[in-house]
Parts: sequence; structure tokens; C-alpha cells
Amino acid sequence: MGMGLMKKQQSAGKIVIGWAEGVDFVDWGISDVQAKIDTGARTSVLHVEDFDRLPDGSVVFRVVVDRRDHGEGVWVRAKVLKWARVRSSTGIYRKRCFVRTRIRIGPIEKEIELSLASRERMVFRMLLGRKAIEKDFLVDVSRRRVLGRRARRNREPRTS
Repeated sequence: MGMGLMKKQQSAGKIVIGWAEGVDFVDWGISDVQAKIDTGARTSVLHVEDFDRLPDGSVVFRVVVDRRDHGEGVWVRAKVLKWARVRSSTGIYRKRCFVRTRIRIGPIEKEIELSLASRERMVFRMLLGRKAIEKDFLVDVSRRRVLGRRARRNREPRTS
């Protein structure tokens, strides 16, 4: 089998994305969060602030999309999927809260699992791990924002 044919078979039906892309949080009314694609990470993580547990098993938190602007952000309430130990890029294990939500990357909308954590000192507010991209996307590491930049629209917070 020639390399050209093998390449076509492997990429059939998958969308090429860059090493960073904009992600919309459909359920939460948040658009164009800058996400770094991290194929080395199994799960995805989102930066949140003012995180609080509620008695009904859900959590409430604030998503601040722009690291240079710590304005209001968007308040979100979500049901906890699980609590699990996660090893950070520094090798330290921490217990993190996981939630499920629908995201959109380009034309693909899907439900993913992600952990909530402080990424205050990080450039990207989100890391998109391989479980979130494995069935739909191929990553071109030489490019950024292959799918383009969209205008930000933040609506009222929603419950998921």
C-alpha cells in the first residue's frame, strides 16, 4: 500500500486542526476559548475561578476567558461527574472535579469530559486532551487556528 493511500485512509472524515484552536462551550454560552491541543494529555482541563461545591452535588464556578482581563467572566453551574486524581504537567497529583459539557470546534459539536482547575499562570485557559479530539480531528502541529477566529459572544450562564 502506497503512503498516499495510507494517508487518505487514516484521515478520512477527520478535520485538520492546528496546535491551538477556539472552542465554544455550547451549554454555557461561552465562545472562542483559546485552547492548546495537548495530545500528551488524556483528558481536557479548563481554567476556572471562584469554584464552590453545592449541597446538591453540583459545583458553581466562573469562567474567565481572557487571561489579561479578570472582569466578570461567565458564571456556570454544572453537575459533578466525578472527582479524580490527575497528574499535572509538573508531575504533582491533585484531586480535580470533572464535569461533562457540549463543545464546538469548527463544525463539530460533541459532549466531552473535562476537569476544572486553576491555570492562572498559563497562557492558554484550556488544554484539549486526546479523548476530546481522537475521533474527529487530526492535528497539524505546524499551524495555529486552522479553523479561524470567531467573534466572542457571552450569554447568560446556563445550568448543565
